[in-house]
Amino acid sequence: MVKSVEKKCVVRFEPSGLKTEVAKGSTVLEAAHKVGVYLSSVCGGDGYCGKCKVVVSDGHFKSRPTGLLSPEEIREGIVLACQTKVLSDMTLIVPKWHRLEAGQILTDSDAKRFGDIRGDTDEGALELDSLIQKIYLELPPPSIQDHTADHERLYLGIRESIDAPIIQTGFRVLQKLSPELKKTDYKVTVTVGSRGGTLELVDIESGDHSKTNYAVAVDLGTTTVVAHLIDLTIGKTVDTEATYNSQISFGEDYIRRIIYGEQNNAFDELQNRIVHDVNDLIVTLAVRQKVDLQDITACVCAGNTAMVHFLLNLDSTGIRREPFAASAAFVPAIRAAEAGVQINKRGLLYCLPGVAAYVGSDIVAGVLATGMNNGGGISLLADIGTNGEVVLGNKEWLICASSSAGPAFEGSGVKHGMRAGSGAIEKLRITEDGSIEVDTIGGGHPIGVCGSGLLDVLAELYKHGMIDRTGRFYESDDKRLTEADEGLQFQLSPPSEEHSEIVITQADIDNLIRSKAGVFSAIRALLKATQLEPEDLESVYLAGGFGNFLDINQAIVIGMLPDVSRDRIHFVGNTTIAGAKQALLSRKSFETCETIAQSMTYVDLMSDASYMEEFVRAKFIPHTDLSLFPSVEFDGIGTTN
Repeated sequence: MVKSVEKKCVVRFEPSGLKTEVAKGSTVLEAAHKVGVYLSSVCGGDGYCGKCKVVVSDGHFKSRPTGLLSPEEIREGIVLACQTKVLSDMTLIVPKWHRLEAGQILTDSDAKRFGDIRGDTDEGALELDSLIQKIYLELPPPSIQDHTADHERLYLGIRESIDAPIIQTGFRVLQKLSPELKKTDYKVTVTVGSRGGTLELVDIESGDHSKTNYAVAVDLGTTTVVAHLIDLTIGKTVDTEATYNSQISFGEDYIRRIIYGEQNNAFDELQNRIVHDVNDLIVTLAVRQKVDLQDITACVCAGNTAMVHFLLNLDSTGIRREPFAASAAFVPAIRAAEAGVQINKRGLLYCLPGVAAYVGSDIVAGVLATGMNNGGGISLLADIGTNGEVVLGNKEWLICASSSAGPAFEGSGVKHGMRAGSGAIEKLRITEDGSIEVDTIGGGHPIGVCGSGLLDVLAELYKHGMIDRTGRFYESDDKRLTEADEGLQFQLSPPSEEHSEIVITQADIDNLIRSKAGVFSAIRALLKATQLEPEDLESVYLAGGFGNFLDINQAIVIGMLPDVSRDRIHFVGNTTIAGAKQALLSRKSFETCETIAQSMTYVDLMSDASYMEEFVRAKFIPHTDLSLFPSVEFDGIGTTN
């Protein structure tokens, strides 16, 4: 019997020129995953988001019928990658809107956009007591009068330098301890790391190496990953870097990624992707600053619960299923090498503690960075990104919740939505004569609209009487308002020879209103649970990449943020990385993170009877209860005083 040979097809992606071999019948999206070509796929390949469009230049294929492609797109050879099977060698063109173009985000301006911190913790104000330290010791050698064993002698020297009631030593270090001491007549550098209530003797080196001690703080974002290189000897950040999370190929949000992992037995692949991203950032920083990787002795990570699970390859399946229990909220420090993180081979990896399946260590870091856990007044922290998390409270109590309605403001589910990258409309205004003015990231021709721009679109259409309070388009003779296959749409940017028109559709507006309603209703649910009103808020902190660039007035006009005095609202930037750095530089701050996570009360909005009522009431612009927005005028056109 002749064994059949599986037919292989070569799939080439342009303009990158990357190509790969796949089995005949594989999808184009699977080929893209294999070769590492990014295609936007909000639904993770289930065929209902319509984002993974590519152009077939050459080759035979079979596509499932879909209503997500217009007749014109089909005539132009556009297909959905997840619904198109490869039947021969193929060449595909990846449209520009897909391209992450990592080189752009790694420039100084974009690294600043994604990585720097507005209102960052003053590192110099912290009492430097980092989680991991290098200490130079000059010990008295043994003598006939002092025959203390080398191991115990070393412990005595450490305790003379720092507070260390409990110290432990690993077997490998114990083996090399005496030879290293004798090499330089008992003049050695020890690396010691905090592991719970214990101090571990991580490493020992002959001679003085105490001035070369670095660590990395990492924000494990669902969309972007940010790393800061810190000189632990002076407690200062020396460089920053950022990149897109390469797991995006498997879904825009982490729930889709968990589903992908389950359906394809691909959790190892998910871990490899995020570890690769972290390592790329670390190596880039080390090379640029001429730092030896062996001198990077610790890595502190913060992120949502799922991202921490992906990093450590913990079982994340419980996050998306009732009763929504994570594998771990408080992860003990581990050897970084065990997770594949490329720092000192005995260096330690710390993950800040989380609260629940949907409120992770990124939010704990945010509370620490803003200091709202120390204040007497009531503060609100809102981190609006791929997901929306909110925290309310002060030094006496903290209560938190998570809204799943945030992704639309990162472009998900919006026809021409995109991330905050080059060519994205980030600001939009409709002038008195009705013309549209836009600002794009990088200043080039618009190719899509990012979160802050989408917020502006919704507010401006409402303020200029083009949509009603439910978000429905008013009938108009404006030529920019047209009827498409999927309903009414409004042109934001006209087409050109090189670029397609950019529109906002009725479905897009509905999606954006649901998203803003999710954020506001989460805030209202926490206020009601604590019998507070917006005027009771002393401070409102807006964190995250999207929060950093939104227009406060526009956010209040559409009803996403509570209508409070504008001077109470503060942009606090990347509080995830700020909190991670603070915890790294101060053992006391790390312990405070644990206290915050333990004491924070989590409210499950899905089981909160009042939440759905709040959500429905918030699905109007700005809200069904207009008294909640006293600064917004309602004369058929919404404006702010």
